[in-house]
Amino acid sequence: MLQIAFIRENQEKVIKALAKRNIDATSVVEEVVQLDEKRRATQVELDGILSESNKLSKDIGELMKGGEKSKAAILKEKTVLLKEKSKKLAETADVLAAELLEKLYTLPNLPADIVPVGKTPEENLNVFEEGEIPVLHEGAQPHWELVKKYDIIDFELGVKITGAGFPVYKGKGARLQRALINYFLDKNTAAGYNEVQVPHMVNEASAYGTGQLPDKEGQMYHDATDDLYLIPTAEVPVTNLFRDVILNENELPVLTTAYTPCFRREAGSYGAHVRGLNRLHQFDKVEIVRVEHPDKSYEALDGMVEHVKNILQELKLPYRILRLCGGDMGFTSALTYDFEVFSTAQDRWLEISSVSNFETFQANRLKLRFKDKDGKNQLAHTLNGSSLALPRVLAGILENYQTPEGIVIPEVLRPYCGFDIIN
Repeated sequence: MLQIAFIRENQEKVIKALAKRNIDATSVVEEVVQLDEKRRATQVELDGILSESNKLSKDIGELMKGGEKSKAAILKEKTVLLKEKSKKLAETADVLAAELLEKLYTLPNLPADIVPVGKTPEENLNVFEEGEIPVLHEGAQPHWELVKKYDIIDFELGVKITGAGFPVYKGKGARLQRALINYFLDKNTAAGYNEVQVPHMVNEASAYGTGQLPDKEGQMYHDATDDLYLIPTAEVPVTNLFRDVILNENELPVLTTAYTPCFRREAGSYGAHVRGLNRLHQFDKVEIVRVEHPDKSYEALDGMVEHVKNILQELKLPYRILRLCGGDMGFTSALTYDFEVFSTAQDRWLEISSVSNFETFQANRLKLRFKDKDGKNQLAHTLNGSSLALPRVLAGILENYQTPEGIVIPEVLRPYCGFDIIN
């Protein structure tokens, strides 16, 4: 959530920045500023009345001590009127504050200066590419055919149990999945990230805290009975570990990693590009989250990008890194880098990670602060990244490592799997 003071003092800058997202925020910004002015004016009036009321209470006490009951009675009548007026003003202030918050929730984060201008994914900027695209043997297949051939993932059985988008991993497929999770967690903890296990459901406050609500309400699975949401990513519960927390400056940075299943409705996703593991309703992901000092968050973002690069280098998968344009960025992000692996069998790039800096956007919602060297509370910066999302990494391995003899396991994963080939 954008800070109201910043909006108030930088209206044109906010409107111009959001235009990079292809959003005309002029009317919303004007409404926000007007609501804020009314709320502050109401609060000033309320504070004045409360101050006057307190003074009258003291005066009444003095008059009663002096035996001047008639004068005290007159003042008491006046305090009754002030109390009624203050009650109405407090109610008005609460309504204005709620309306202001609702408006603020509709405004996405401001893109960083280096975010490219653009409306579609085709306008994202390719900033890095590495790895040779393998030449596959004749008769090579996409992963949804390979998993049937080797009986390692059963999509139909998942449909029977739950529905489309809920696959069942079997045998070496399940072991490879577990190997990837353990490998990713080991890489993250070796890099200094503290591993946590978190709930897979969150309350409304947590979903608002990281910006999933109200922006992605239709994409989240919701249990109406208990008003809980299945998590779309570990980012939500992990970042909310720090909700309403004030850290000391010397505690920064805070590095956390977690493995969780993730749940997304993916409403409106159809077509050949979502076949097999390309788009699921339930999938596994290992996440990294950082709480950083504002002066160091972009250096930290670069470090996260290098960390994910190192994992893909060890897996020996061809990949590229895209700096997302304004029109393709997530609601909460100030700057996002997407990682994509090349699927040779599908002849297309598959997104397998997003690494983002949210600056103070989430921290403002979360009330996540740190006490600076002067003893003042400042909003921290939050960052997160996939390291990595499993379905498309697995798809890339199955397709790029296939041979006529079977699917060769990347060397770095063999100690985790306990086997060298799926055949």
